[in-house]
Amino acid sequence: MAGPTTARRGGEKSNKQKSSKSARKPGSSGPPRPGGKPRKGRPRIPRPRPSGLSRRRRIVVWAAGAVLAGAASVWALYGAAWLRVSQVEVEGTKVLTADEVRAAARVPLGEPLVSVDTDAIADRLREGLPRIRTVDVERSWPHAISLKVTERQPQVVLEKGGKFIEIDSMGVRFATVDQVPQGATRLLMDPQDTPGAGGFGAGRLEREAVEVMGDLPPGVRRDTTAVRVRSYDSITLELTGGRTVVWGSSERGEAKARTLTALLKAARGANHFDVSAPSAPAVSGS
Repeated sequence: MAGPTTARRGGEKSNKQKSSKSARKPGSSGPPRPGGKPRKGRPRIPRPRPSGLSRRRRIVVWAAGAVLAGAASVWALYGAAWLRVSQVEVEGTKVLTADEVRAAARVPLGEPLVSVDTDAIADRLREGLPRIRTVDVERSWPHAISLKVTERQPQVVLEKGGKFIEIDSMGVRFATVDQVPQGATRLLMDPQDTPGAGGFGAGRLEREAVEVMGDLPPGVRRDTTAVRVRSYDSITLELTGGRTVVWGSSERGEAKARTLTALLKAARGANHFDVSAPSAPAVSGS
């Protein structure tokens, strides 16, 4: 059987070429993209990813930089001359002097500021100067130590051997002075009755007197020249103008203070007040 003629084969080939050309747009180059759409722009070239060895090198460089930076910081803190202690600043002193505080603190001058033991300085101050109630020891960069002192204030003073022992609001004996500080209240203890009912010793009775003083209204406290303690439940206040107040024990201090304030206003001419039983007070004298 005879095959297709030469003319027929040539016609089929010509039709295929036309069909292929019609799928392309004029001016396009390269093979057609799937679906007949041409490729736009330049083809993206993938960037080479860093190898594992390259990443490790960067990590080593970063780590070395961090170590060098840390070493530089440590050298600056411990080795730099301008970061060493050269000054000691003192604040808050009233009776004490700044030189007394510096001497008791014994701050190590010339040492790196970062290495100074601030807790040890505070301990030395409290032990060496009992007048100090609290102290804050702080580093004041770049080269100073700051000492912020709060001194104890005498709540009462107790005479002994011609001297006067200062006792603060917590019952702590913290100093002995030659004279009664201005505005301080004297504590008068009766030696025969000091043991008190129940076997209370002198230290306990001193604290009872201090507690009574702490319960007094500010105005009454200023007018109180002495607090006399005979026993635990026999405490008497001596006020200006020859007035006396029988207080009793330190119990129910707030109620006694309110009662005394009212009595002082209502009976201005009286000179003897008894608030040992605050619900049943007594007033006498004129």
